[in-house]
Amino acid sequence: MKKKNILIVVAHRDDETFGCGATMAKLSKQNYNIFAISMTDGVSARPGINNTKIKKRFKNSIKASNILKFKWLNDYSGKFKDNNMDSEDLLKIIKLIEKTKKKINPEIVFTHYPDDLNIDHQIVANATMTAFRPKAKEKCKMILSFEIPSSTDYANFKKRIFKPNYHVNIEKYWALKSKALKAYKDEIMKYPNSRSLKGIENLAKYRGNQVGFKMAESFQILRFLDK
Repeated sequence: MKKKNILIVVAHRDDETFGCGATMAKLSKQNYNIFAISMTDGVSARPGINNTKIKKRFKNSIKASNILKFKWLNDYSGKFKDNNMDSEDLLKIIKLIEKTKKKINPEIVFTHYPDDLNIDHQIVANATMTAFRPKAKEKCKMILSFEIPSSTDYANFKKRIFKPNYHVNIEKYWALKSKALKAYKDEIMKYPNSRSLKGIENLAKYRGNQVGFKMAESFQILRFLDK
């Protein structure tokens, strides 16, 4: 049976692992090829960042992809301003995603929740929904948004908050996600921050307990087409 394609569209290299790392590991063992693109280098907005640190983040992302068994599409990833994507031309972002869509022709797409605290997450989610606007003979059946600790949870003051309605049992894949997260060790905070390893594990247990699993990654469906 021919494998189906999945595309993950993220603002920063690490969002994919925080948001759906275990689910990727699980789906890679099923009938799917998994590809990812990122829009920024993920670090250049921070003070004291140089090319060495940017390259380190890139290398860490490759380590994570090898652990979780997905492929970065480097030629299709963007070079937009980190944590300043609202200053970019939205049409350019949309066209880049459309270009990737044409190449990959994915059946499932994962991206950010549109009302995250982080502005880059918001822009990428909205651009993804525009690039995958429904058309006749649309192959993409489902667009799922994930939660990012320290961004999705920090936006709970908004009227629209993350309400997961799609849950994946990741009990057998938590170890792989944990290993991939450690590849991004510079992005992990100390407990009790929600972005700590313990905090992320607690979230997986909490989401799992909500639906009768020991651990889960949970998503909110942005669009589902029943064909």
